[in-house]
Amino acid sequence: MEYKLKCIGVLTSGGDAPGMNAAIRAVTRTAIFNGIRVKAIYRGYKGLITGEIKEFQTQDVSNIIQHGGTILKTARCMEFMTPEGRRTAYETMQKEEIDALVVIGGDGTFTGARIFAQEFNVPIVGIPGTIDNDLWGTDATIGYDTALNTIVDAVDKIRDTASSHERLFFVEVMGRDAGFLALNSAIAAGAEAAIIPERKTQEDQLEALIHNGFRKSKNSSIVIVAESKETGGAQALADRMKAEHPEYDARVTILGHIQRGGSPTAVDRILASRMGVAAIDALLDEQRNIMIGIDDDEIVHVPFTKAIKDDKQVNPDKIGVLQILSI
Repeated sequence: MEYKLKCIGVLTSGGDAPGMNAAIRAVTRTAIFNGIRVKAIYRGYKGLITGEIKEFQTQDVSNIIQHGGTILKTARCMEFMTPEGRRTAYETMQKEEIDALVVIGGDGTFTGARIFAQEFNVPIVGIPGTIDNDLWGTDATIGYDTALNTIVDAVDKIRDTASSHERLFFVEVMGRDAGFLALNSAIAAGAEAAIIPERKTQEDQLEALIHNGFRKSKNSSIVIVAESKETGGAQALADRMKAEHPEYDARVTILGHIQRGGSPTAVDRILASRMGVAAIDALLDEQRNIMIGIDDDEIVHVPFTKAIKDDKQVNPDKIGVLQILSI
C-alpha cells in the first residue's frame, strides 16, 4: 500500500522545557506547508487516551515562539504504561485519523513511543525536549541552553552575597543522573567546583576545594551540585562540610523549577525550529522510530533504542578546564 501522510498528531510529554512551543510551532507550520493536517494532543499521552485533541491551523501557533513551557500542557501518564492504555490511545488515533505522531520530550517520552510504535506499527518521530541534555546522539536538547543561562544568572547573584559574607555556597541544579548543567554552569559562572554523578569522588573534590582553594585565596566559594543519588545533593554535602569544617559558613541554594521556566534563548528557538521542520521531513521520507538530533550543527536521525539506552558522557576536558580555572 502506498504510504500517504495526511494527518499528524503532535504532543509534549514529561518535564517541560523552554523551546517546546517553538518546536510545536515548527512542526505545525511545516506540516501545513506540506499539505498535512495537524492534530494537537493536549497533556501528552494522557490526551491521546482521553481524546483531548484539537485540529491546529497556522494561527494556533502564532505568537508562541517566545514563551516558555508548552501550550499543549504536559503530564506523566501511568495508563500509557499499560497495554490497555496504549490500545485506547491507538483507537483514538484511528478515530481522529492520525497517521503518525511527533512527540516532544525526553527519555521517558521516547521509551513510551518506542513501545507504542512496536505494538501498533505507528510511525513516530521524536524531538528531544529536556533541560538535562542527557539524550545520546544529539549535541544539545531543546531547553538546555535556556536552563544553563538561568543557572548562570542565579549563581552570579549568589556570588555577590557569598563574597559579602565570605561564605561557601552549595548550589543544587537539575540534571537527574547527568552532570551537563552542573559542569557547564560551573565553568560559565566561575564556580570553584562541580559535583556531578559521572564522577563518584565528590568527597575528594570537596577536600581539594577546601584545602587548595577556599583556604588560600578565596573570600567566597561556589560549588555547583547536580541533583542525584550519586552526589547526595547539596544539602547532604553542606551538612558534611558543617560537621568536618565548622569554621566555614556553608549555605545551600536549591534552584529547583526556576530552571524549567522563562523565555527560551535564541539558541533554543533556532534549535527547536530546525528540529520541528526536520521531524516532518523525516515522516515524509517514511522514517519512523527515530529521534531528531543535532551533531556538529547538522541534523541527524537517531534510533529510539540508541537515544534511550546509550549513555551520553560529559566531556572530560571540561572537567580539567574547571579545575585549572578554579585555583
